[in-house]
Amino acid sequence: MKQTLSELMRMSRICRMVFATCLGSFILVIFYFQSMFQPVMRRNPFVVEGCCRKGSRNALQELYNPTQPELSGAAVLHQARRDQVVDACRVYSASSRKRRVLTPGDLKHLVVDEDHELIYCYVPKVACTNWKRVMMVLTGRGKYSDPMDIPSNEAHIPSNLKTLNQYSIAEINHRLKNYLKFLFVREPFERLVSAYRNKFTLKYNSSFHKRFGTRIIRRYRKNATQDALLNGADVKFKEFAEYLVDPATQRDGPLNEHWQTVYQLCHPCHIHYDLVGKYDTLEEDANYVLRLVGVGDSLRFPSYAKSTRTTDAMTAQFFSNISTQQQIQLYQLYKLDFHMFNYTTPSYLRLD
Repeated sequence: MKQTLSELMRMSRICRMVFATCLGSFILVIFYFQSMFQPVMRRNPFVVEGCCRKGSRNALQELYNPTQPELSGAAVLHQARRDQVVDACRVYSASSRKRRVLTPGDLKHLVVDEDHELIYCYVPKVACTNWKRVMMVLTGRGKYSDPMDIPSNEAHIPSNLKTLNQYSIAEINHRLKNYLKFLFVREPFERLVSAYRNKFTLKYNSSFHKRFGTRIIRRYRKNATQDALLNGADVKFKEFAEYLVDPATQRDGPLNEHWQTVYQLCHPCHIHYDLVGKYDTLEEDANYVLRLVGVGDSLRFPSYAKSTRTTDAMTAQFFSNISTQQQIQLYQLYKLDFHMFNYTTPSYLRLD
């Protein structure tokens, strides 16, 4: 009898734990389900609800109800970009049988700034090093003043910035609802070629050569030399493309963040981003964010070296060296990013 009672009590505790876990996940699911449709309604979040520090306007308020005349024109542009994302998500949702539920683990790319109530989803190869530097200035409470004083490797140390997955479910929901959420995007194939050039053609990226280059050469290069198999330092773009579209790569797990789609990194069909910046207008859009935050007079986004950036002409040259079949497959892989962020199909593609 005592043993039976003990077992019943133990089962009761287990049931309560399972219920609490499921309830937390359910709350997160409900929030994401609602956030998918919030932008469609074009609801101003400040008509009824207040979300700001007492006696001040935060960046989210300034975006939707600008008090500075020079910000009004940009607000119209960014509403159009939000609408584009919503429309693409609606089409994708209608045509896809897949239903994805996000977990806190999916939020590791969302950097949080508590002081200015910001959430930034970083996308590698879209000025994310400089954005992380800026976020370190914003969250450093006086520790830093010039983003370019921060070494690039220090900007990528995880402990220097807090990400959304480190919060509880309730804290995640609160911040997604009340903080200004933004990301920066780039023409998908330009970003892809930029990632290839950076990770596979520069000698100092030996860790990528070892981790990915050796695997790519082993799979796709006939009669590879022992040196190539050992070091993986001379991956050709054609081999890289073959790796990306190979079903075996998909079975290996998620793509590396440097060539993963923005859709998979930032989940814009689940999270309502208030602002979508673009790499082609990087400084203009970045400094607009800083003006919304109220630090535009004291902090400017760093300029970047235009002479070394991957251009459309350079991207076209790389794509001319791969087959029509590979071009079609790569376009299918990144198609949603093209549509979601209003990038036209490149003229150099052979899709017929």
